[in-house]
Amino acid sequence: MTTATNNLPKLDTSYPLSPSQVESYRRDGHVLLRGVCSAEEIAAYREIIVDAAARYNTENRPIEKRDTYGKAFLQIMNLWERDEGSKRFVFGGRFAKLASDLMEVNSVRLYHDQALFKEPHGGHTPWHQDQYYWPLMTDNTITMWMPLVDASEEMGTMTFASGSQTEGYLGAIEISDESEAHFRKFVAEKGYRLTRCGAMKAGDASFHSGWTLHSAPGNSTETTREAMTIIFFEDGAQLMEPDNKNRWMDLERWHPGRRPGELAASPINPILFKR
Repeated sequence: MTTATNNLPKLDTSYPLSPSQVESYRRDGHVLLRGVCSAEEIAAYREIIVDAAARYNTENRPIEKRDTYGKAFLQIMNLWERDEGSKRFVFGGRFAKLASDLMEVNSVRLYHDQALFKEPHGGHTPWHQDQYYWPLMTDNTITMWMPLVDASEEMGTMTFASGSQTEGYLGAIEISDESEAHFRKFVAEKGYRLTRCGAMKAGDASFHSGWTLHSAPGNSTETTREAMTIIFFEDGAQLMEPDNKNRWMDLERWHPGRRPGELAASPINPILFKR
């Protein structure tokens, strides 16, 4: 571990979560928390994460040459496996404890991290459910989404269909033009309230359930929307028999050596918080 990495702030202090915020998450399937990281903490980690994302990014095509998914963001996954500074961020006990407290479980494991950078004039993120991709037999999954820079709504912050997590699995529809049309119509017909995060400061964070329908507008500005996400799930969850190609790929990549019916507890799914 380098001296520079040793000097990074420790993210192990607790965030003062209120009962009303836990209730909001339970009711709506998402919650926005301000100042999860201080300005000093996020400034220290931003340079580390942006540098790692640049080194490991494999998407070099112009935006106009990509499909809808590719236009939505640059996606660089599991930085923690390859970059020690990024690992310090992803393994921050503050984040894992928040995930555990919001889901009201005793212990959480890491699913994976991903840097999601929406480039200037990048496309919208279509409506989708995250857990469509995950072969997990549990409803206790959660994604933390944190901007590394101050992000206006015009840069593409999150929009949630509040309460939609109660629907559970809504079918094998990956992020695409099809999911945008299908779920936009579904949300309108069901009358779910749309909740927009709006402007977020660097270090604010939204948390949402794996079943919560969500989307994001395109980035109409000249500034990259740099965001880091971390996905957690309840310790003790079993792996399911995948029912779509993306769940098969996730089983192989994020649960190496594990089979359906076994615990989702591979070496790259470590416990990050336990009471």
